[in-house]
Amino acid sequence: MTAVVGAQWGDEGKGKITDYLAQHADLVIRFQGGNNAGHTVVNEHGTFKLHLVPSGIFNPNALCVLGPGTVVDLAGLVEELTMLEGSGISTANVRVSDRAHLVLPYHVALDRLDERERGRQRLGTTGRGVGPAYSDKVGRHGIQLCEVRDERRFRERVAHELLTKNAILERFGDAPLDATEVADVVLEAAARLGDRIVDTLPLVEDAVARNARVLLEGQLGAMRDLDWGIYPYVTSSNPLAGGAAVGAGIPPRHITRVIGVVKAYSTAVGEGPFPTELSGPEADRLRERAQEYGATTGRPRRVGWFDAVAPRYAHRLNAFTEIAVTKLDMLGDYERIPFCTAYEIDGRVTTDMPPTAMLERATPRYEHLEGWGCAITAVTDRALLPLQAKAYLRRIEETVGAPVGMVGIGPERTATLL
Repeated sequence: MTAVVGAQWGDEGKGKITDYLAQHADLVIRFQGGNNAGHTVVNEHGTFKLHLVPSGIFNPNALCVLGPGTVVDLAGLVEELTMLEGSGISTANVRVSDRAHLVLPYHVALDRLDERERGRQRLGTTGRGVGPAYSDKVGRHGIQLCEVRDERRFRERVAHELLTKNAILERFGDAPLDATEVADVVLEAAARLGDRIVDTLPLVEDAVARNARVLLEGQLGAMRDLDWGIYPYVTSSNPLAGGAAVGAGIPPRHITRVIGVVKAYSTAVGEGPFPTELSGPEADRLRERAQEYGATTGRPRRVGWFDAVAPRYAHRLNAFTEIAVTKLDMLGDYERIPFCTAYEIDGRVTTDMPPTAMLERATPRYEHLEGWGCAITAVTDRALLPLQAKAYLRRIEETVGAPVGMVGIGPERTATLL
């Protein structure tokens, strides 16, 4: 079984890697997160921005599961399925765990309220309600998908939760939500999903028993992990390989391959420390060349040079069996490429990842690698990459501590070198 994990701040290109691997998978499971992040997939069907649906959807022979570790906006999921079906993609192979938690309209309202009231200390969330949904889950106020099967009880739960939620909204000057309207939106979406809401554990058990090819798809990256990331500028779940076991229902010993996905440079969406961040014309040049805009929000991504400290830290937490490097082609115009190998904090140089309060004071320590000064998108064999590009990949291997198994030289599925 293979887990695909982001090794930076998210947006590393996990959708492309998952789509590539899913062509030979039997089961693809999204194990955490919600529709607060997007995976962009480019293949023979077109370009798609997926927020909830697993990136294995383009393999009709692979069962695609949203695991119990996810939080699901049912109306958003139906909209995404409708978009795919409108492009001729069958979604009959999608299943949603009945133990996953619902993202309800009041979660979205509370998310946006919280960001607004934080002011200058905002977290940079997408406002999709994912954080409040996980908060309700941990606080034991959450509503699981299985509860939509009992309409009367579901409506009572929504009405009860809105007593508190509406009091908060009104306290800060926002309009209260109507319990009937909230429940109607969810129940209508649930009806459209029908029998795709299931107990997913038997599906996973069967896959394990027959030694099926299982692919576990994470969202965001290690630096946004709730426990190990740049808290509080983190997501509300665990996108590490350890989280994959829990969020998918996979016994940990069955995960034998862990692929850490990195960009050939660094990007981030949201707030928090980002040591190699570029600004001004230099940032604009890289952002525009690589079209670094959020797949969910369209916000310009923060961009910076490759920061080896972060993926090395991610490797220590995940034990990557290999690394997948994406967007190597975006560096083809640079004569010399800064490459961060360590931080200096309060006069001390370290290759360890400090907690957020110290990371905010970190200055990157760079070495400069020779660029290759040419396009590489036409390369069909990794051995034919320019010597400087191969040297860049070797430096990633040396500083992170894991071998580079896959290299992306374009957005398309086929633009992948093994």
